[in-house]
Amino acid sequence: MERNPFQRRPQPRGNSNPFRPKWEHRPPSSDLIFGIRAVIEALEAGKEVDKILVRKELSSDLAKELFAALQGRNVPVQRVPVEKLNAITQKNHQGVIAYAAAIEYQQISNIVPALYEEGKNPFVVVLDGVTDIRNFGAIARTCECAGVNAIVVPSRGGAAANADAVKTSAGALHVIPVCRENSLVEAVKFLKGSGLKVVAATEKAVKNYTEVSYKEPVAIVMGSENVGISDDVLRLCDELVAIPILGTIASLNVSVAAGVLVYEAVKQRQ
Repeated sequence: MERNPFQRRPQPRGNSNPFRPKWEHRPPSSDLIFGIRAVIEALEAGKEVDKILVRKELSSDLAKELFAALQGRNVPVQRVPVEKLNAITQKNHQGVIAYAAAIEYQQISNIVPALYEEGKNPFVVVLDGVTDIRNFGAIARTCECAGVNAIVVPSRGGAAANADAVKTSAGALHVIPVCRENSLVEAVKFLKGSGLKVVAATEKAVKNYTEVSYKEPVAIVMGSENVGISDDVLRLCDELVAIPILGTIASLNVSVAAGVLVYEAVKQRQ
């Protein structure tokens, strides 16, 4: 279920700056917020942020105000050399750059109870460390088309819900709720405690994905393109399933694998 080994990668730039982005693609400036005060104001205004880069040596009263504004928010903060910030923008960033999210995140603890109250049969997809934006967007598009109620992603170690992800999803990320959680382990525990069967797609499984029931409230867990589902999450899952590989290529792209499992669930639930 991992990354397609024949997928073409963008070619690196021919420059010697180790902090300059190596790929042709850079985030559009509309996705970025520059400067400490601007980032603080964005947070206080309720702007959704995917992550914040902060200069390693940054220490000031304004910096303290920034970290105070981040308290209780599921926003990853990464300390980086100033060279990395300068490589992203030539604007006056004051040691802080925030990546604005293109969507409004939800909480799974709010979504599931509301589904039950509406008399619905919850259907959730959990993405454990899926970092490729195109895979994330493609999975979101499939989930929305299939009637999945929500997608759960980690606050750290997952693809950003930026404009590129929204474009790849054909706008699905503006429709389907995406729940960003501090701990996927706790999120999966919540799902189990709420009556959902948790089914993990993993190459470690011996059971075929068609041999389990998806008719009841269910959450399907898909792992990262490189290492699969984390052991801590895998241990919590009720069922481990695999998609049979009949050819010589070892695995499927994660977005393709997600589509296979999601539509097996759709078939059974109709």
